[in-house]
Amino acid sequence: MRRTPAKAPAAAQTAAAGADFPRSAPAAAPAEASAGLPAAPPVEAVPRQQLRTEFPFELPRGYVDESGTVHRDGVMRLSTARDELIPLRDVRVQENPAYLSVVLLGRVITRLGTLAMVHDGVVENMFASDLAFLQDFYRQINAEGHTRAAVECPHCAEPFEVELGGSRLGES
Repeated sequence: MRRTPAKAPAAAQTAAAGADFPRSAPAAAPAEASAGLPAAPPVEAVPRQQLRTEFPFELPRGYVDESGTVHRDGVMRLSTARDELIPLRDVRVQENPAYLSVVLLGRVITRLGTLAMVHDGVVENMFASDLAFLQDFYRQINAEGHTRAAVECPHCAEPFEVELGGSRLGES
């Protein structure tokens, strides 16, 4: 006579089939425990790393608004696929591909000084050095994933962080 193990509850079957994640080990059914089968080890909670989506910056020169106020400190968020695709439909970008970075930066800069809103018209009127700085900063946070790296001093073994792309235009 051949014995078959008791069927797992439907929720456990769904999780085992890969429809539910993150996966957790299903609790052993009473029939399995009484049959002498070892219980599944408990799944340890793995601490999740918080995803950083916004990055502060300071412009080398600063954006001067119509009232003469200089705005230097701002925040840029990570770009989404939508942020990179929507500007491609913009007529200005289709006529002049160099305009892509202006429209794209207008979408991902969430704050600049005390401005109520940042849009492509603001980016369009920035100094060229600030535009170059923002383009580089965009590449740093979106392509490489971060702008800082943890390193260790070769002499004293003291850990510290370095800025990979430089905090100002022209620094590396």
